[in-house]
Amino acid sequence: MDQAVILRKARAGARVTSGPEASLARTLERLAAGAVGGRTERCEPLAAGLGLRRFFRLHLEAAAVPSLIARVEAPEDPAGRPAGSAPEPALEPIRAHLEAHGLPVPRRLGAAPGIELLEDLGDLTLEQAVRGDAAERSGLYRQVLEDVARLQRVPPTAGVDAFERRLDDDLFAYKADLFATWSLPHALGREPLESERAAVRSAFGWIATSLRDAPRRLSHRDLQSRNVLVHDGRTRWIDLQGAFLAPPEYDLVCLLRDSYVELPAAELDALLAAIRPELPDAPPVEAFQRRFDLLTLTRKGKDHARFLYAARTRDDAAPLAYLPPTARALQAAATRSAGLAPPLAHLAELVAQLPTSPGPTG
Repeated sequence: MDQAVILRKARAGARVTSGPEASLARTLERLAAGAVGGRTERCEPLAAGLGLRRFFRLHLEAAAVPSLIARVEAPEDPAGRPAGSAPEPALEPIRAHLEAHGLPVPRRLGAAPGIELLEDLGDLTLEQAVRGDAAERSGLYRQVLEDVARLQRVPPTAGVDAFERRLDDDLFAYKADLFATWSLPHALGREPLESERAAVRSAFGWIATSLRDAPRRLSHRDLQSRNVLVHDGRTRWIDLQGAFLAPPEYDLVCLLRDSYVELPAAELDALLAAIRPELPDAPPVEAFQRRFDLLTLTRKGKDHARFLYAARTRDDAAPLAYLPPTARALQAAATRSAGLAPPLAHLAELVAQLPTSPGPTG
């Protein structure tokens, strides 16, 4: 049974009962029995995101917990990282390290090669939870931001790969190539000229150089609203394995310039103003805003390209809905950054051509 069929069954609430997935389900049931006792009443696949990793919820009877989440690794898409760089590390030991320092990560209930059994934190994502009133939304975001400040104070330790990984020139170059390959044609309505591709590479290279002296702090790396769950009124983090060292504004860009939740400008500014002095470095206002905008250009540029890549290579139009808010975030950052250097001015001219309303992708 192929992944598309599995996901359709998952969205319909169906249980996979035949084929390779049924064999996997039996494996997960045996693991769960050994980890928390009892027996599995139902094993259901959960709808996946842009990644290839799969997730299942096991409903249990007479066990130490009523349900758990099985996270099943899959062969990675090498297009998701720079050529020659190492794949993402495993979930452990970064999960355990963050848990030991009071970060809101799921408990580990068991494991086997390629499989993690994790605490079930429910299905309510931050994206869904913040559709209510503004005061409730602000409270949830402030919870996450307070934990970001706590994360940036976590001390390094031997054996945790996250402290050896960092946002570096190769990653900036990779993001530039993604944007030039996928997003420039979307902006221009044609294949870009080599001079236009070079303009993107030059701008992202300028950003990489300008950020070399920024403090490096531990970052979740993908702290967007679909990787934050709200469980018993508390925000909790998932998808932790990509953690690395980056400027202190990196996770703030992922969270507050999220493609899935577009915050009003005034609310975004208020949240930034509240968290800035709470960060370990308490960055000066001007440097803080400048780095936030520069990281927006590179991170959201990569996100914009990945939405297009996923839609076109996986025959799935769903990611296209997130292109307009991503383009608006890019344009806001590009406008503010254009005066910093000629390469950024040229990039701003290209970014200004990205469509900001739904439409054909060309």
